[in-house]
Order: sequence, then C-alpha cells, then structure tokens
Amino acid sequence: MAVHMKHPNPNARYRARFRCINGCPGDHPLNEVIYACPKCGDLLEVVHDLEPLRMTSPDEWKEIFDNRFMRTAWPYGSGVWGKKEFVCPDVRDENIVSTCEGGSNLFWAEQLGFRWGLEDLWVKQCGNSHTGSFKDLGMTVLVSMVKQMRSEGKDIPAVACASTGDTSAALAAYSAAAGIPAIVFLPKNKVSRAQLVQPLAHGAITLAIDTDFDGCMRIVREITGRHNIYLANSMNSLRVEGQKTISFELCQQFDWQVPDLIVIPGGNLGNVSALGQGFLLMKDAGLVGRLPRIVCAQAENANPLYLSYLRGFETFDPVTARPTLASAIQIGNPVSVKKAIRVLKQFDGAVEQASEEELAEAAAEGDLTGLYNCPHTGVALAALKKVVRRGEVKRSDRVVVISTAHGLKFTDFKSRYHFSELEGVECHFANPPLEVPANYEKVRDALFRALETRNAQFARQI
Repeated sequence: MAVHMKHPNPNARYRARFRCINGCPGDHPLNEVIYACPKCGDLLEVVHDLEPLRMTSPDEWKEIFDNRFMRTAWPYGSGVWGKKEFVCPDVRDENIVSTCEGGSNLFWAEQLGFRWGLEDLWVKQCGNSHTGSFKDLGMTVLVSMVKQMRSEGKDIPAVACASTGDTSAALAAYSAAAGIPAIVFLPKNKVSRAQLVQPLAHGAITLAIDTDFDGCMRIVREITGRHNIYLANSMNSLRVEGQKTISFELCQQFDWQVPDLIVIPGGNLGNVSALGQGFLLMKDAGLVGRLPRIVCAQAENANPLYLSYLRGFETFDPVTARPTLASAIQIGNPVSVKKAIRVLKQFDGAVEQASEEELAEAAAEGDLTGLYNCPHTGVALAALKKVVRRGEVKRSDRVVVISTAHGLKFTDFKSRYHFSELEGVECHFANPPLEVPANYEKVRDALFRALETRNAQFARQI
C-alpha cells in the first residue's frame, strides 16, 4: 500500500551559506572551496535562512520527517537527507552520494542503567552504519557537495583528509561510491588494522606518516591549501552539517521529546558542535522547546578541552596528546574547539575525562549488558559513570550516550582486555575462555563452578 507523503511548503526557497563563527561580515556559497574566514582566518559554519523553514509548521515537519524515515524514496530515506532542507538544500538530488546512512538504533541500556542507578539510559549506536562510525553522517554531505561542484565544472581532482581511522574509512567509501579519488593521511602505527584496511579496500591513496594526528592535520591543510584537492576534515563545516542530524534523529526516535543529558566523546570536537547546532536549529524552527545538557568526554591522555573547562574556558592551550586506547580521539589541538566551547556554554555543558583504566573498564562493563563498545564509547561511559557517582544526574533523567564507532573495529583492544594484556588496567570484567580437557566430568565441574560464580556476581548486583 502506498504511503501518503506530505511535502514542505512548495513556495519555500531553502537557503544555506557559510559564515564566520566570529561574525565577520560576508557570506559564502556552499559550493565555494573555502574553509576559513578570509578576514580573520577562523572557522566557518553553515547558517540556514529560517524564514522558508518556518513556512512549514513544526508539526508538518515532524510528519514529513517521520514519513521519509528509512523509506526507499531517493534520497529521503537516509537519516541525513530526510532532513535535506535543514542540512544542505544546495545539492541536487542526482548528485547526492548516500548509503542510506543514519537510522541507527537507540539501545535501551536497561541493565547498565540498573547497575549505575539510572532508570532511562540509552546508547545511540552511531557505529551501526555503512563504514562503522558516525563519520558517515558528515561525509555523505561533503562528498555530495564535491560531486555537485564537479558537475558544475569546478576543478577538484581529489578529496583528502587526515584521520585516526574513522574519517578515512568514511571518505574512502563515499568517494568510491561517487567515483572521486580519495587521499588519506594516517599516523603510522597509530590506527587499528581493522581501520587501516578500510581505505585500502576502497582504493584510497593511503599515506602512513611518521607523526601523530596533529602532524597529519598540518600536512593535509598545507596540501589542500596549495592545490585544488578538497579538504574533508571537520574544519570543513559541511561535515558538521551531516553530523548534526544525530540531534534530529534522537528527538525523532523519542517521539520528538528532548533527552535531559547527552554524553559524547570529544577529539577534534566537530561532533560536539554538530550536536549543539542540530538542537539549536530545531529550537529556532519550533520543532523542540528546550535544549538538553551536553557533557563532552575526553581521554585523560588527550584532554585539552577538559583542562580548559577547569579554567572556566577562560583560556585554551593545545597539549601534546599521549597514546591512548581511544586512538580516534588522541588529538591535542582540536580544530573545532571554539565551536565546541560555544555550544557547551549554551547547553549548560561540562567536560569530563577518563583514564585508560576507566575507559577500558567502562567499555567492558557495558559489554556485559549487551553492548559491544569501541574504546571511545568507553570514554563516554566512564565520564557518565563519574558524573552519576557525584550526584549530578537524577535517577529519572533520560540520558543518552553517543556511541561513535562499532566495537568490531577494535577487536585487538577487546581481546587484550579479556586476556588481561592491557598495561596498567586490572581488567576486572575479563572473561577469558576456560581451558578444559576433553573429559565429561572435568567439563561439567568447570562449567558449574563458572555458573555458580556468575550467579553470585548477579546476586551482588541486585
């Protein structure tokens, strides 16, 4: 049976453009190759003309979004492009490069919430996506705009990024789908093998550079600045436009109700600013009436935003990021720090950090309740556990943790945990296999000893 599809006001002309985050005069079209304000050199952001968006009522928008969500009408079944008017109206439908991204499930973490004293804990599984991370949400917009610009005759021979793993995977996949060459700069020996193989499989030109992410970022900015190669890192605010649909999707999945608290891992900090921009745009358009509180979670070994938060955000100083199990957020000089700080101030925000032991234990504890966490989600879970223990979250609050990548990308991290091979981590939840001779009585005895131990552990939790 055909579904009746409600459409936006046909007289509305949706408009979006780049504008300096510091308010410097002058706007720039989204199909201009520009990453920074030509006057002050700071980042740009995408701003939308609210008047045409308001020509359709909030209730009508909700119905439109709900009717489009995960359907097959191209390209609106995508969790990103189903909100096209609020994201990137400038791209023609025929130039959209999509894998039907978004639509990731909300996991009701009932058992984990029970352990931590929360009645309404959820995990947004953004890693359940085409390339296994939330980066797909931003890359579909950026690569689609590149395809649009190439169709207009602009000379863009390739798209490039620096990455700690997930960005390179998304760029490589979407560029391959678009037929556009991709170039990725990775820090040598600092990316998991599962992440490294993704851009290789998609045919991206992959450079392993003997430096860290910040060093790769400096090189890719110079390469793209001197040549026509298009920059795909989050300093390009088109990426943030796609990632902000996490906010829309959360509200949509909660029947257009706003959560009380959202905890999100922070590395280059584009995700924090994207989350905030999504909620602010929904509020300005009347789709929601309030804003959630946001907590940004950083690894203790790469915590410049946390250190700035302790100073009331009065100053920010980059740090030299030390090795961390949460390798994708091992970033000491985040590009989107100004945007992130602005969002946190608007959202009664806070920043918390997690040690290597805390993030590993939190990831493993979550896994015991049915999740399968990447170490970066472990950082967010550890941060949440700390603020809950301090009494900063009410038991009845609706809390959402943003899981940024799939745990299958980090099998080495997880196997080392369960074989107690992580340096400095006691691995309280380790669950190695029981090695038993091929003898019925010995197997039976080992099995029931283990079952008795598990039942005792569960009884203690109650």
